[in-house]
Amino acid sequence: MGLTKSAMGAAAAGKAAGQNTEACVTVALAGNPNVGKSSVFNRLTGSHQHTGNWAGKTVVVAYGRCQSAKRCYQLVDIPGTYSLLTRSAEEELARDLLCFGGAQAVVLVCDGTNLERGMNLLLQILECGQRVLLCVNLMDEAARKGIHLDLPLLSRRLGIPVIGISARERKSRDLLLGALDRLLEQAPQPGFQLRYPPELEEAVERLVPQVRELCERVCAPRWLCLRLLEGDEGTLQMADAALEGRLSSDAALWEAVRQERALLEACGLDQTRLPAQLAASLVESGEHLCRDVCCGGERAYSQRDRKLDRLLTGRLVGYPLMLLLLALVLYLTIAGANGLSDGLALLLFGLQEKLSLAMTALSAPDWLRGLLLDGAFRVLAWVVSVMLPPMAIFFPLFSLLEDLGYLPRVAYNLDRPFQRCGACGKMGLTMCMGFGCNAAGVVGCRIIDSPRERLLAIVTNSLVPCNGRFPMLIAILGMFFAAVTERGAVLSSALLLTGMILLSVLLTLLFSRLLTASILKGTPSSFVLELPPYRRPQLGSVLLRSLLDRTLFVLGRAVTVAIPAGMLLWLMANVQPGGVSLMTRAASALEPLGRFLGMDGVILLAFLLGLPANETVLPIMLMAYTAGGSLQELGDLTQVRQLLVQNGWTELTAACVLLFALLHWPCSTTLLTIRRETGSWKWTLLAALLPTAAGLLLCGLLAQGARLLGL
Repeated sequence: MGLTKSAMGAAAAGKAAGQNTEACVTVALAGNPNVGKSSVFNRLTGSHQHTGNWAGKTVVVAYGRCQSAKRCYQLVDIPGTYSLLTRSAEEELARDLLCFGGAQAVVLVCDGTNLERGMNLLLQILECGQRVLLCVNLMDEAARKGIHLDLPLLSRRLGIPVIGISARERKSRDLLLGALDRLLEQAPQPGFQLRYPPELEEAVERLVPQVRELCERVCAPRWLCLRLLEGDEGTLQMADAALEGRLSSDAALWEAVRQERALLEACGLDQTRLPAQLAASLVESGEHLCRDVCCGGERAYSQRDRKLDRLLTGRLVGYPLMLLLLALVLYLTIAGANGLSDGLALLLFGLQEKLSLAMTALSAPDWLRGLLLDGAFRVLAWVVSVMLPPMAIFFPLFSLLEDLGYLPRVAYNLDRPFQRCGACGKMGLTMCMGFGCNAAGVVGCRIIDSPRERLLAIVTNSLVPCNGRFPMLIAILGMFFAAVTERGAVLSSALLLTGMILLSVLLTLLFSRLLTASILKGTPSSFVLELPPYRRPQLGSVLLRSLLDRTLFVLGRAVTVAIPAGMLLWLMANVQPGGVSLMTRAASALEPLGRFLGMDGVILLAFLLGLPANETVLPIMLMAYTAGGSLQELGDLTQVRQLLVQNGWTELTAACVLLFALLHWPCSTTLLTIRRETGSWKWTLLAALLPTAAGLLLCGLLAQGARLLGL
């Protein structure tokens, strides 16, 4: 889930990495999902990696450099796909890059425990006329499961080099790069040619002479003829762009295509049946190629895996286990983040004192020192010290579950309730990503094929609390509702927080049902969900991926909005027309609404001013209550609780604040991400209004109900 926007295409990636891409051979790394493709990429490139959006796309691609004994390679790790027949943005990107991206070779990674599954994509890539190296990964797992592969036989049948590796082993890097060097040294050889029904083959042969001159090495003539007969609009548009419009302007060619389509339709291969016939030929050829290549495999799906799947995906046990795992992750996050946050706060606020002395020595005016240090730097210190520790624990734990193979089981469990709400089971994964960061969850919605369901997932993602809201939720739970002992406080906070998260999930399902019954009507789509084998996680890869692609990037986006927000807060607290600060005036104006909702004007103002970063909401409250000119340190929670009680807080106030902290508008980073992903301010506004309306309604009902009961 690397999220950046700094690079556009392979050339930009090379510049960012400080490498002259003209001196490197561009190689595309392709494969199905869950075949260890990213592990192969990491093994080859090491730390020489970069993430960015492919030119013209919003899909994240990883780039990396590696050096063999003979040449430099620029690797492009494209998203996993089962086919070049596209349904989603990731599959479109894979097709465009493999067919028109200018790669000089393709390394196709297959799963050694399920070799036949990768043949579909391999045969399509060979049809494109690409120079291909087939890399059969997970050979160690295949051996453990009793699968024996005759790779030399497969190589002879395909007419391309085939190697077997285990990406976890260091020697696999040299083996793969050596095979890639030999592939590029040899003259291109015609690989396996897929055969179709005779009438289709005859149509292709008649079209090839007209297409051959048009292609000019941009794509394979036979492949383009098949796409013309099939009528794949997306692929033909990309081909026309690559051919600079010569395809769409060739009237004679299109007349010939119309004639051939009429002949095929007379043979029973119309535009509806032809794609099915093409897919059937791919499957049949894949089965034939793998015949006698794979032997054994009786243990491929072990009894252990069967028992685990019965537990993790069963209706009676699967859901309680999900809740227990969520509670465990939250418990570890809360328990580990407290000490780290205290240490970071001590370090950063100590640095503020030194910076203050330096500015005094430079005779900086008081207003400038206040604006930069008490405003920008102090808010920045709060965001980093409060946000970084829980993210540094939560994201690796989330990645660990992903690496173990558990998250696809979560999507499987959540598919049924989301389907009943008119949504897609993949929303379960994007919703889980939202617990770390709603902006990341919104970007993750790209994995959903249906535009309607993708929009539904984007709009409802902010109904679950992000990592930035957890510190405030944990602090208030600990001050007003947790157990007395330290260990009991952590455990009870984790359990209460799990209950609140469960409430947000139920509200996500409820609003999904309401939206699909009104403005986002439609039939829920089906999707292919592969349950990968349970694997031992690669701790080094998990830590690197979660730290670089998730933690630091999300933190960087929060920091960019925290600095101007800190300046605004300082100005509102210190600009005092008539002796009353702007913050006090704004809080007084919001007081009636706050009281109706069981809170007060200061609390509502803190939520409004915390729009850039949710981590600042509680410190803003303390600053307003103490009439301080800058954010206040939380210090001991007992002292903070006394301050809040002195300003009118009760258990009812705390409960209303918890509900509103759980459900209110997303942060500015998430809103901008929604605007970029949907291209519409209308859907961005709806995404902000949904959680806010839920929060206002629940707080109002709770407050007025408690008052009617005399509580």
